[in-house]
This record gives sequence, C-alpha cells and structure tokens, in this order.
Amino acid sequence: MGAGATVHVEEGPLDFAVILLDVAGATADHHHIAKTLRMLMDQSRASASEILRRFSTAPAVEEHITPPVDVQHTQLLINGQFVDAASGMTFPTLDPRTGDVIAHVAEGDAEDVNRAVAAARKAFDEGPWPRMTAYERSRILLRFADLMETHNDEIAALETWDNGKPYEQSANIEVPMVTRLMRYYAGWADKIHGLVVPADGPHHVQVLHEPIGVVGQIIPWNFPLLMFGWKIGPALACGNTIVLKTAEQTPLSALYVSKLLHEAGLPEGVLNIISGFGPTAGAAIASHMEVDKGQCCSAGSRTFVHERVYDEFVEKAKARALKRVVGDPFKHGVEQGPQIDEEQFGKILGYIKSGIDSGATLQAGGDRFGSKGYFIQPTVFSDVKDEMKIAQEEIFGPVQSILKFSDLNEVIRRANASPYGLAAGIFSNNMDAVNTLMRALKAGSVFVNCFDVFDAAIPFGGYKMSGHGRDKGIHSLKNYLQIKAVVTALKNPAWL
Repeated sequence: MGAGATVHVEEGPLDFAVILLDVAGATADHHHIAKTLRMLMDQSRASASEILRRFSTAPAVEEHITPPVDVQHTQLLINGQFVDAASGMTFPTLDPRTGDVIAHVAEGDAEDVNRAVAAARKAFDEGPWPRMTAYERSRILLRFADLMETHNDEIAALETWDNGKPYEQSANIEVPMVTRLMRYYAGWADKIHGLVVPADGPHHVQVLHEPIGVVGQIIPWNFPLLMFGWKIGPALACGNTIVLKTAEQTPLSALYVSKLLHEAGLPEGVLNIISGFGPTAGAAIASHMEVDKGQCCSAGSRTFVHERVYDEFVEKAKARALKRVVGDPFKHGVEQGPQIDEEQFGKILGYIKSGIDSGATLQAGGDRFGSKGYFIQPTVFSDVKDEMKIAQEEIFGPVQSILKFSDLNEVIRRANASPYGLAAGIFSNNMDAVNTLMRALKAGSVFVNCFDVFDAAIPFGGYKMSGHGRDKGIHSLKNYLQIKAVVTALKNPAWL
C-alpha cells in the first residue's frame, strides 16, 4: 500500500497548474478527496447557484438510521459450513458511526487456519473444482453474480454498516463493481490456455497453465467486498481453492456473499473464510506450509500546485472542504462517513497534530466532527514541505496536503522520491505535459483527466514498495497459475 502521484496541468482561467496527489491507502474518505480536485477545477466555471445546489452545508444529525439488513453470518466458513472457532472465542465488530457493537464474530486462530487449509487441500487434491470443465466453473461464477445483483441492497447496507462508507457509494458503485468483476472472470475461466511451441529437433512441446493449488488471501478493511472480489475472482476462475482472512474491522460482507457463492454451486472446501487478527490468523495463513500462495488502495493525499496559482487553489480546496457533507453514511447526500475504528480515528488526529506542530498551515478541519462516533472534519493543510510527516507517511484519512512547485522537472523528482508508487493522476489540457508526466511518474496506474477509475479489465498494482503483481484484468490470472512444460519425443514426424 503506498503512494504515487496525481498531476493536473490546466490552461485557461488557472493559467498553468500541476496537481500531484500522493496515493497512500484508500479509505472512502480519500476516494472522495481525489474526486474533489476535479470538482474544484469545474467550480471556476460554475455559477454560485450551481455550487450551492451541488453541495449541501447541512450538519450531521446525531440520530442514526437503522441499517435495512440483518446480520446472518458471524461464524467461520470451513469446508462449506459455518462453524464456531475452535477456541469458542469471539470478537466484536463495531458500528463506526457510534462505536456500538454490531455483532460478535468468531475469532479464528492457527487451529482454525489448519482446519481451513486441510479442507482447501482436500477440495483441490480430491474435489471437483479443479477437475470440472472450465465452462462449468464459469457458469457457477455467473450464477453468483446474478445472486449478488439480486441482493445488492442488503450487501451494500452490510458493507456501509460495518465500514462506514456512504451507502450510495456501496449500493451504486462498489457492489455493482464486484458483480461486474465476477462476470469478467467467469468469462476468462474457459479462455485460459497454453501454447504449442516449436523446438529444435523432433519434439512436440506444450506449455500448460495449471492452477497453483491452495491460495492464502488476506484482505483489508478499506474496501472489504471489492478486495474480496479482486482476490477470489481470478483465483476461482483458474481452478484454485482458497483460505481467506477478512479484516477484523470488517468481517461481515464477505461472510454474507460467501453463502450466495455456495448457493450458486461452489463445492465444499473451495472457499474458506477465517475472521480474526493478523498476529494469529493472518500469520498462520502466511506461514502455513500447505498454502501454495500467501498474500490496495489508492487515494490522493499530497497535492502539488504550481506557484502561480497556488493561493487560488488553496482557497478553492478550503472552500470545498468546508462544504463537504459529513454524517451518517446511510443518509442521502452524505459524502464522508466515519473512520473505521477508534485506533484509526486517533491515528489520523495524531497526523493532523503533527502537521500543525511541524509548521503547516491548517486551512480547514483539524478536529473530530460531532460528539459521537469516529467522524473527522475534512482537513486541508497548505504550506506543506516534503520532509513533513504528513507528506511522507500514509494517513489513511480525510487529510489533504498542498505543496508548491515551480517546474515539471522539480515536481517529477519530488513525486518519485517516495518509496511508494501505487497510483498517479494527471489533469491537463497540455498533452505535451501529459506525455512527459505519464512516462516519468513511477506508479502502477496513471489516470489522465480522471481519478480512481476502476474497471474489471484494468490491471491494478504498484511500483517499488506498493506491492507485487497486479489485481484485475488478464494480468491477475498469472498470479494464480503455474506453468508446466511438456516435451514429447516424436518418431518420424510428418512435420515440426
């Protein structure tokens, strides 16, 4: 997880502006902050009435909406059955709007991981999943996508309740994205094939692509269901079996949809889900000798702006932050919900204090929002220097740092000085600048005149310390396939 850069070069009312966004972990909050930059550019051409129409200034209401969904599954999923943890222990998953307990979830540990891996190993070595036709695997994934579409609103409500992101984002964007992703990988299942390659001599040479086996997967809390889809989609399409650990903060949506996947026809033991903590369950998966493969996010936090338009941009960023609607994510029009839990809430406030103490200018926000729950005011800093903590580290919260630069070579050097390189964005009408920046920025994704565009076919991953391999697209299939060369001697071949 890490940072990249987003760049905007604009001609016209703002003369010449370049905006670079460091990408450091995507909360729902940062997802919207990235989009804010595009909106700011539009505001210079929008009328005051249009701005007022688009952005409400109404404060959050303390009375929260009751989520329209029941929590049905809180146990571990092992060998197709929901079961208690071997220890009998549970842990609470909390509503970040209030800090209240939503449900108590089974707490898996090494013994449960052993049970799950044994089930996944048996399902791979003896079960039907890797042996059925690829077309049948495709049909099961398509049926799963249909069921997700049918239950879209319940899944979205559970995701928002457990995670805190706006319900409209969950229901209208993220759950449909997972549904689309499942259909995408269902389409790939029967199109994975090898090669016949020529050799020097009388030999028939095949290069085969085969499933790896038991795959260990660990997903984060910022996009629980989306990351679930990114991981299981290609792994299942290739014929693997899975042991997956959910984030302890957000275990509910993966358990819910896994039931739908079994309703679609997934055989027992193919997908196993362990809820629990990193040092116990996560470490057990990562170090398990029977797991054949052990195991995102992008959002803008650094904003580089050209010195000629710096002051104007800071004022627009401040104005937009002050109009940003924070509150109950189940309410219509809310753009920013609460942070995931008290630990993350405190961490973000610590970064804000660090920014103030290091001499950055606090333009907006800087404190909690409301009196209950884990809400933080949209926060904007100007006069940020590269060496400051808020410009160097991953904040994972609604904090924007605005830095000043004078020319492209300077800003390229400063952006690439980060050890991270997940995503970047360029906003520009100057294609010469775009062509320079899109090649120069060391990031796995570069968005031009847009940001955070996620399609099932677009690969996602980073440079440097921002991860290995790619999620989504054809490239993700390579993560879950191994290559076998088969060489057969030919006697009196008709041709080579």
